[in-house]
Amino acid sequence: MAQRFYIETLGCPKNQVDSDKIVGTLLTDGMVATDSAADADLVVINTCAFIEEARQESIDTILSLSAAKQSGARVVVTGCMAERYGHELAEALPEVDQVAGFGVSVNLMAKPAGRRTIPVSITPVPTLDLLNLPRPKSVAPWAYVKIAEGCDRTCGFCAIPSFRGPQRSRDVDAILAEVDQLEAREIVLVAQDLASYGKDRPGELGAGAIVPLVRAVSARVAWTRLLYLYPSDLSDDLIDAICDTGVPYFDLSLQHVSKPLLRRMRRWGDGERFLRRIADIRHREPDAAFRSNFIVGYPGETEADHDRLLEFVEAAQLDWCGFFAYSAEDGTYAVGLDGQVPTDLMHERLAELRELQDGITAQRRDDMIGRTVTVLVDEPGVARSTREAPEIDGIVEVPDTLAPGGFHEVRVVSAMGPDLVADSR
Repeated sequence: MAQRFYIETLGCPKNQVDSDKIVGTLLTDGMVATDSAADADLVVINTCAFIEEARQESIDTILSLSAAKQSGARVVVTGCMAERYGHELAEALPEVDQVAGFGVSVNLMAKPAGRRTIPVSITPVPTLDLLNLPRPKSVAPWAYVKIAEGCDRTCGFCAIPSFRGPQRSRDVDAILAEVDQLEAREIVLVAQDLASYGKDRPGELGAGAIVPLVRAVSARVAWTRLLYLYPSDLSDDLIDAICDTGVPYFDLSLQHVSKPLLRRMRRWGDGERFLRRIADIRHREPDAAFRSNFIVGYPGETEADHDRLLEFVEAAQLDWCGFFAYSAEDGTYAVGLDGQVPTDLMHERLAELRELQDGITAQRRDDMIGRTVTVLVDEPGVARSTREAPEIDGIVEVPDTLAPGGFHEVRVVSAMGPDLVADSR
């Protein structure tokens, strides 16, 4: 009987793509997927290590699934936490059979028994590169596609380049082949630094290569969505390309708006520049939707900096916002900075920002009532318009009679916080 595997994915959409690639290799090896860790011969946990909260969730998941597995099943930990803390994890978790970084196969079924680990950051480019491994057809009507791995930026709070390595952009043909293989109605392009696609390959791709790539993907699928855009690389050509996809959705990685604090973060921009860019996009496409994320409590954040962020949130009227407490990460520039913000004050600021944004999001959703919109039905009763990214934003509740995987016109009749309710026309 074929060996069975179960995979649990934590963290960001980029991790989900990695998991899909791992699934592809396991299926190719003759294994079959199961929905329960208790029924699996191989349990894989794809971990996240971005901040302390994510690392704790990864540890809790490892322990939970290790306890739930059947006798004789193997447990493999992979992903960012495995790459960053390989030896420490192996020593601290005797329940785990293998700690496998990005460049190591997770399929232990044909390998000798015994625990194996790899050194942390053994090589900047893994010998087994998940980027270009095959994936199975998407089971949902949408799919993430990772167009590059790694990052060349030196943001003060971020440890990702230390374990994901420098940026490595994929070949256009490989990306388009993956898009075709997935057979999805919506493709969501992701990367650590999406708009920098091609900069690491000046002779072949070069700066600005994201624009023709977006247009090429858009020619193949009905909806193309982009996640994680660094604001300095949001060129006029890229804005036009995004609007031309028919999905005018802008996920801008802003992190803060105070210019002095952004420079301490080793980041570009300021609130005034961001507001001008947002206004410019809305002038071109009044129905554009916006998402961003902000770090609260970065070392040196003053009350004035916090007030600037509150003022920006009120002025920008973004559809979606995430606010996250600063997390001190080993090896980052910010760890050695003075001006650490007390935890209690950090959480007060978070609460104030979230309350403000919740009201803005609710109002922007209320503004949709009475409008007719096109939605993609993800599953019976659950759909999204171009304003909602999958798994991240709200949803549109629709009649169960609308077929999943299809586009339908619906009329919004009410709003419930971040979600909309619609009936068919």
